[in-house]
Amino acid sequence: MVFGAVFAGGSGSRMGNSDVPKQYLPLGDKPILVHALEQFLAHPEIDLLLVLCPSAWLGRTRDLLEEHLGRQAKIVLLPGGEERNDTLENALNYIETEYPAEKDAVIVTHDAVRPFLTRRIISENIAAARRYGACGTVLPATDTIVRSGDGAFIDSIPPRDTMYQAQTPQSFQVAKLRRVLDDLSREERGRLTDACAIFTVQNEPVHLVRGEAFNLKITYAYDLKLAKILLEKGLTCPDD
Repeated sequence: MVFGAVFAGGSGSRMGNSDVPKQYLPLGDKPILVHALEQFLAHPEIDLLLVLCPSAWLGRTRDLLEEHLGRQAKIVLLPGGEERNDTLENALNYIETEYPAEKDAVIVTHDAVRPFLTRRIISENIAAARRYGACGTVLPATDTIVRSGDGAFIDSIPPRDTMYQAQTPQSFQVAKLRRVLDDLSREERGRLTDACAIFTVQNEPVHLVRGEAFNLKITYAYDLKLAKILLEKGLTCPDD
């Protein structure tokens, strides 16, 4: 089986709105979250879609999904955790409890605030996770990246052609993801909040999947304005 897992646990603090988590803000005629879910629901290889949100928003999320998507047998709504790794654990625990016989299962994890996911990206994530065990969606860096330890002076400038900007989805074989999570020390679990980073510190290969510039993450008010323009102009290529 292939499980989608959309993490909808962010807040609206950096949007200048601390009352409404940013994934629930409107983008066009529907919340940001719904745009992301639609791409998973339309993909023929996704068997079940887990939506993980703050516990206090479970009821509101259920109402929003029914309003915009109707009743969906493919959607399971789950509480997220305090940290991203906790949310990932909740998704894994559900899969392992409800589908223990699925030894070759794949999980495709995605940020709810990246609304312009495409079918190609999902397909390539599934294929790469099956073949390599883990993959992350990235774009080659277009700007020069500088490294600074103190935030005041440049320590080094890595070659730009070796630098990439991480996006989501990140996708994994469920059994392998469980193993690397269980092998983390307590210190590593608190420090490593990116699932691909967990693989790399354990010297496990993580394959690269090409992302898209329009697969942006809506973090600030400016990002939401840009997303609205992309949507209005039809520049998101949802059906590639």
